[in-house]
Amino acid sequence: MNVNARHHSIKVWPHLTLIFLAFAALGAGAAALWIRHEPKAEALALPRAARVEHVDGEVGLSRDLNGGTRDEEQWAELTPNTPVTVGDRLYARDDSRASLAFTGRNFATIAPDSALDVVTLSDRRTQLALREGSAIFDIGALAPDEMFEVATPYGAVDFQQPGLYQVGYNDDGSAFVSVLSGVAQVVGLAGSGQISKGEMLTLLGQTAAQVALSRLSPDYAGGLLNDYYGYRYPDSYDGRYADYNAYLNDPYYYDPYNRYASYRYVPATVPGAYDLDTYGDWQNLNGYGYAWSPRVAQGWAPYRDGYWMMDDPYGLTWVSNEPWGYAPYHYGRWVSANDRWYWVPDSVNTQPAYAPALVAFLPSTGANEIGWVPLAPGEQYAPAYYDANWQPHYIGGNYNAPERVINMSVPNGVTVVPVEDFGRPVDPRSIARFDPRAFEGTRPVLEPFSNAMLRQASLKHAHANEQRGFVLPPGLAKKLDSTQVYASAPPPKYRDDFARRFHVESVPDKVKREKLKIDEHQQPAQVAAPTRGKKRQEKDEQRAARGRDFGQRQSSPENPQAERVAARAEEHARGEREVQSRQQAQAAREQQRAAAQQQRAAEQQQRFEMRRQADSQRQAQRQAAQQAAAQRAQQMESMRARQAQQQQRRAERPQPQPRPVMQAPPGQARKQQQAPAGGPPSGGGGRGQGNGGGGGGKGKGKH
Repeated sequence: MNVNARHHSIKVWPHLTLIFLAFAALGAGAAALWIRHEPKAEALALPRAARVEHVDGEVGLSRDLNGGTRDEEQWAELTPNTPVTVGDRLYARDDSRASLAFTGRNFATIAPDSALDVVTLSDRRTQLALREGSAIFDIGALAPDEMFEVATPYGAVDFQQPGLYQVGYNDDGSAFVSVLSGVAQVVGLAGSGQISKGEMLTLLGQTAAQVALSRLSPDYAGGLLNDYYGYRYPDSYDGRYADYNAYLNDPYYYDPYNRYASYRYVPATVPGAYDLDTYGDWQNLNGYGYAWSPRVAQGWAPYRDGYWMMDDPYGLTWVSNEPWGYAPYHYGRWVSANDRWYWVPDSVNTQPAYAPALVAFLPSTGANEIGWVPLAPGEQYAPAYYDANWQPHYIGGNYNAPERVINMSVPNGVTVVPVEDFGRPVDPRSIARFDPRAFEGTRPVLEPFSNAMLRQASLKHAHANEQRGFVLPPGLAKKLDSTQVYASAPPPKYRDDFARRFHVESVPDKVKREKLKIDEHQQPAQVAAPTRGKKRQEKDEQRAARGRDFGQRQSSPENPQAERVAARAEEHARGEREVQSRQQAQAAREQQRAAAQQQRAAEQQQRFEMRRQADSQRQAQRQAAQQAAAQRAQQMESMRARQAQQQQRRAERPQPQPRPVMQAPPGQARKQQQAPAGGPPSGGGGRGQGNGGGGGGKGKGKH
């Protein structure tokens, strides 16, 4: 029996039936029929999904809503990062517990030997049903018109303010509501009333005389807070809330919204934001704003450490093995930059819709392989839900397959596995090398069931991954199925007869208007919150002690119910020591787990630092080489500039002018032309005159 197969009862519209018959008559192929089957989603209020944050011990998940008994074959072991939604039931065995995140601000922790059902999960309404055990509800944010309530056999508990609440059952079957902070409204079969901070309301039955209001014991409240915060924040909790007054003075000290940087970039409605601070870093990426990059090994790629499962009504869903692997795989998009992958979340002021996986599939029939690649920012996603025949109903319009997606060109960005391994946990040894030739001509598929190969592989292999047995205590399945619970308002229509098959009924309006009458004739000053799940020997000892107490007490025939409440208070006080002992043992186990986790984190940080140092060295070498090349280029440029300047100066230098030839005065030139050719020039006297008396003497000397 497949644990992920919920009962489907969505009716196919009559005209769609006619369309199917017409296509069948025309002999159209199954693939062609699938592409044309595009009904709208207005007929269904598609629920959101919550995240399984932590699982300690043996915790089971059942997804069968066929109205029958959920036997052991219909239960699977719960794993972290599994999405849970409307119709899911969780059960934690002895010494086991689990925590859920409904948004980035609202959480629940299921105590040992407890069962919690998801009745409604939408943007403005969260309705749960507690049929066994107890749970703590950590409500960090509530909009003015938002509902968050827990249904019980005695009525609904509405959380009206942010705060910390505990809802559970005593060993005798009575219910209790403890308000450690905030305000709760009980809408029960005995009327309606408020519970304030520091109070505990006990519902002993369905009449007004069986309602008791008490003050919480500070010692028990401190122990409960110490256990809860130590479990939820093992790396940062310092034990301060062991003093209940310290918690009342500062109840929001560990609020993740105030302590983690990721809440500045991720919408508060997205579960799993605070894990991102521990396992990655934020960076302002050009063109995308702030994006988150995980601290992972070289060659890592998204959607490669986990497995595919079938989840109704969402279809093929990715479940990651990575401790941070929820928000980045169901919201936002992925982009590769500078040899690293970055997750780009939706805008912080939006309410993004949950998606089972934001990938494009690449089916290769020739190679008998299936590949997938993360979608990049801006790329289309085809939101849809599925009916009883796993046919898609697209939300907001028709589905158009893209020609290509951006991340297909990123080296090592496509994950490829053989068809027979699809749906199994992805094993690095089974990942095939992406050969573009094998996928040549393959068009990316955003809606996996529109492709015959993907549809067959999903129904055959992804279903098989969830067939893991989980053993329930004898008789518990029948008890859970037969327990009627009451909500303050009927859940929205999700499947036909869902409320009836899930045994959820609304409190009558006439009863809602009645005020809850609390018997205050004899109320104890302080009451330790109820304990449960004791061994038979402990129960016998407490019953014996209670008998001795009753023998010593003076009975009150006028108010036997008050005597019962007081006796139970005494019993709880005596059991407080056992509770503290168990809490200490649990704290020791938590410390061991925390130490192991810190060691793993330290080793991972060491590997990261070594990779970072190696990357820094390579980057420094590249920068040094780039600087040397830049210096050489600068020197060459300077040399060329000097040569150009020298050539310019030579071109601008003035050229030397030729020396002029001396010519005789005009008169003297005529005389020289008239003189005899053989005799001396008669101008000697003139020359002598021109040079003084010495000229004539020189002439005479020559003769």
